[in-house]
Amino acid sequence: MKGRQIVLDHIQGREAAALLVDGRLEDLLIDTDQPRVGTIYRAVADRPMKGQGGLFLTTPDGTAFLRQVKGIAPGDKLLVQVTGYAEPGKAIPVTARILFKSRYAIVTPGAPGLNISRRIKDDDLRDELTVIAKNVFAGDDSGLILRSSCEGADPEDIAEDIAAMVDLATAVMADTEGDIEKLTDGDSPHDMAWREWSEPADVVTEPGGFETHGVLEHIDALQSPHVSLSGGASMYVEPTRALVAVDVNTGRDTSPAAALKANIAAARDLPRQLRLRGLGGQITMDLAPMPKKDRRTFELSLKAAFRADTIETILAGWTPLGAFELQRKRDRLPLPEVLG
Repeated sequence: MKGRQIVLDHIQGREAAALLVDGRLEDLLIDTDQPRVGTIYRAVADRPMKGQGGLFLTTPDGTAFLRQVKGIAPGDKLLVQVTGYAEPGKAIPVTARILFKSRYAIVTPGAPGLNISRRIKDDDLRDELTVIAKNVFAGDDSGLILRSSCEGADPEDIAEDIAAMVDLATAVMADTEGDIEKLTDGDSPHDMAWREWSEPADVVTEPGGFETHGVLEHIDALQSPHVSLSGGASMYVEPTRALVAVDVNTGRDTSPAAALKANIAAARDLPRQLRLRGLGGQITMDLAPMPKKDRRTFELSLKAAFRADTIETILAGWTPLGAFELQRKRDRLPLPEVLG
């Protein structure tokens, strides 16, 4: 099917959302048993970790780990926000730099100023958004970021969204007294789909939508490490305990440019594969053998592919043996862990 579809459903009793573009699965969100990203706690500082630049915190959902902790002593109470998912046996990653993020607006307590997404180029629209923000947002010691989704949106919806985030931020940031407590929960998959997939799309909410629209077939395909690429090439995406290994193969193509074509095809699809499979951490690409003169072309393709991806990824570069390494934020849990 052509166009964009957002399918809201459940899988194995868990809330889930899928984004399809021209029939291809582009993103997949499934609820987990771990605290959701964006959850805000009132926590208590526990013991510092010397040499690691952080300390452990006590929260209602278990132990959390906070980096860059100058001026915080054991026993202090502070507000923190979940930034990702914990690896097995490790503490929940949190930050003290709290954000209140919605479809059109992000409120940044402690970081004053008004910023409008650079993707919005129209000067008249930027002026209009500035007026809307100033009519709703007082500023004080908080900042406001207007997202690219404001382009084409109803001004009243933008104003309401800003006001809701400001009210939430004001209430939560003032709630510093008391025992450890979960103050807000992170967005569910359905809420996240509304927040992040803001481009026009057909929204399917009927039960069983994953089956009728082919999402379950896409999920089944993700259980295999094999990924078919254009031109008969392929890659294998296989997580290990230490890293994610990506092996690129040319297939039956024996032309002089076969390796470069396969590597570029892998680069273009890698962000989607990592996103759908919920993989992060250290990623090592074992590429099809190609001349060193082609490396620059490959790097440009890889940078372009990850530029459109929302999950923070660092392109670390080449190893002495010719592999390419990346470091990706653990923004999601691996799909096999979610589905059990």
